[in-house]
Amino acid sequence: MRTLRDNRSVANRTGLSDHPRVPVLEYVDHRNDPGAWADSLGISREAIDLYLASDVLDLHVDSFIWTRVFGYDLRERHGTGLFGARFYSQVDFPRILEAQLTGATWIITTNPIRASAERQVTFKKNLEELRSIFESVSSQFALVKSVAEYRAARAAKKHAVFLGIQGGNALDHDADATSALADGTILRVTLVHLSTSSLGATSSPLRLGKDAGLTAKGKAFVERLNQHRVFVDLAHVSKQGFWDALDVADRRQPVIVTHTGVSGVHEHWRNLDDDQLKAIAKRGGTVGIMYQSSFLGESYLGGTAAKIVDHLEHVIKVAGEDCASLGSDWDGAILPPRDMPTCLELPKLVQIMLDRKFSEQRIKKVLGKNFLRVVETLRG
Repeated sequence: MRTLRDNRSVANRTGLSDHPRVPVLEYVDHRNDPGAWADSLGISREAIDLYLASDVLDLHVDSFIWTRVFGYDLRERHGTGLFGARFYSQVDFPRILEAQLTGATWIITTNPIRASAERQVTFKKNLEELRSIFESVSSQFALVKSVAEYRAARAAKKHAVFLGIQGGNALDHDADATSALADGTILRVTLVHLSTSSLGATSSPLRLGKDAGLTAKGKAFVERLNQHRVFVDLAHVSKQGFWDALDVADRRQPVIVTHTGVSGVHEHWRNLDDDQLKAIAKRGGTVGIMYQSSFLGESYLGGTAAKIVDHLEHVIKVAGEDCASLGSDWDGAILPPRDMPTCLELPKLVQIMLDRKFSEQRIKKVLGKNFLRVVETLRG
């Protein structure tokens, strides 16, 4: 069902002001009846009220990949797809608005099979396309580069869009390639993804061979990210690569890991150990816990949202409550918890945290304050 409408026809329903000729997406605004939302999710009104009073940001949303591959229109409301929200169809713009996510980092993922020069050209085209999609619904979404711009977007009742790259080899063609980062449009870059590149080794078993860490080119890339005040994202990088990056990174800038699990709960090649968590906290960064069930230590076909909170609790225990955030990896070919298959069920996490006696302040930090603090440190 299409949910793209002329703004004047639905302004009253969503509470938006009239913006002639700018399309608007229809969605159920649960702020109008939070009690009904609580009932539909089987959680308390307290959990919903706290959720709605919070900044709610996701550090890693990968839905654009399905636009590129299959033409998935993010502006239309979708169901749960062919596989019941497994792998894809966990997010679209109307559901993001209905779920009351106040902001997210939306990702352009690199195709490692392309030649280096071609990757760079393709990245620029993808960036232009993704920006164009968001600008086409500018009455409800705003591209932002800083916390100050995030606040302005929220004051205008818009979802704040940060942009990121997964796979720094999108820009490894030559030293001038990172000039694409100079205007601040890109907030962060995951150095490597699921394959080893010219920048360094992945944590994935697909690496084949020993862990060689970052290459000289990779270390120089970290330094250029620092120069442009772009976050160095250490999700996916090998263990040696993680430490290599911290060795060369500007110690005045926070370092982040946007979507991961933790080995203290479940030992896995994708997850961070306690020393890595402490190192991120020491650099003033934050760690986003992802929702892939097998990485969290649950059944491959889908665990429960409680397991996400297990990993958040471990981050807090080891690195402090300022270090824990949410980094779903929605639509990144993940198999999410069966009781939280899409973004619409996200408030259930608040209920679980309340049940575990998290304070309201701690919950607000996990939902978004920690990420905003880190972004403000880097960008203002």
